[in-house]
Amino acid sequence: MGAMSANPQDALPIRLNVDDSDSPSDVIDALFLGRFATGEQPYSFSSSIDRVKPGATMLPSGAKVLRSARDDDRSATLAEGDGWTLLVSRWNRGADVTVTAVSSDLAEKTLKEATDGVADEPEPQPENVTMGFWYVSPRRGPHRTTRQIAAGTWEEVRANYTAPVADAMDRLMKVTPDDIAGRLLLLHGPPGTGKTSALRTLARSWRDWCQVDCVLDPERLFNDVGYLMDIAIGEDEGTSKGRWRLLLLEDCDELIRGEARHTAGQALSRLLNLTDGLLGQGRNVLVGVTTNEDLERLHPAVVRPGRCLARIEVGPLTREESVAWLGTEKGVNREGATLAELYALRRGTTPASVPSQTPGPDAGLYL
Repeated sequence: MGAMSANPQDALPIRLNVDDSDSPSDVIDALFLGRFATGEQPYSFSSSIDRVKPGATMLPSGAKVLRSARDDDRSATLAEGDGWTLLVSRWNRGADVTVTAVSSDLAEKTLKEATDGVADEPEPQPENVTMGFWYVSPRRGPHRTTRQIAAGTWEEVRANYTAPVADAMDRLMKVTPDDIAGRLLLLHGPPGTGKTSALRTLARSWRDWCQVDCVLDPERLFNDVGYLMDIAIGEDEGTSKGRWRLLLLEDCDELIRGEARHTAGQALSRLLNLTDGLLGQGRNVLVGVTTNEDLERLHPAVVRPGRCLARIEVGPLTREESVAWLGTEKGVNREGATLAELYALRRGTTPASVPSQTPGPDAGLYL
């Protein structure tokens, strides 16, 4: 075996291949890495900004623009200064800013100058809650953005749920970090019963101590170790201060049904590892899962005692509750109605047919 090169860049030939699938912004991304790859500017700092103030360029004083490109959903600017290079990638209202420089201090100083005061945080409305949204971007990889989501108080929406569910949710809404035993929150039941609406309200009730993040592509999360690690470990801004995070995974029927170990490979075991295994150790992370599956079809490992912070079966309202909610008996059948059906009746349209489900005596919250 030959001797190793003294310089790592000598073992890394720099070659840029471009075809018709690449955009000018992709070319700018590649050009930006050149000085870092060769070692001319071996230090790098970066920052992501969810909302940038209108008119902010994020270009430090004395910056010389080398390349600039804009397409439908993104723009990229490559600039340089004395001993540093900067890349600004913008999409909608957000931006990624990365600096390479000849020294660590210069890279950090340049990034601070580029990003200082450019974040535009709207005044939160009392009825709104900030929710995060994770997804894998073809261009940026695992990425998180935030949105202000309207959410009613639990008192305002409590009548949308049948009595056993409402009683269970009463206790869940009052949970504090001191009450947390299990790390898994499971909401299951037929479509249209208000599982997602309940989670939005939960985000508002817990917003003083818990950041709620929705994973938009959960089928990919537990089959992509890099994505899972980014979410579980990469976001330390809140959890380092003792703030909890709740990761929401919606409609995960295949992941947690009884035969999940055969159909979803290692996805189920990784989910369980995040809630109470080594991956979850030392992390203030809860996982919320919604599913349309019946309780009997769920994997026993998911619903075993001690694993679930809460396990709530969200069923339709009874006939009496439905009539009280709607203010009339018209359109309400003897089995009652789901929340989606009631809203359809209120609008004067025919509700979609969904399977009826009468809450049993064991439906509710388990701590």
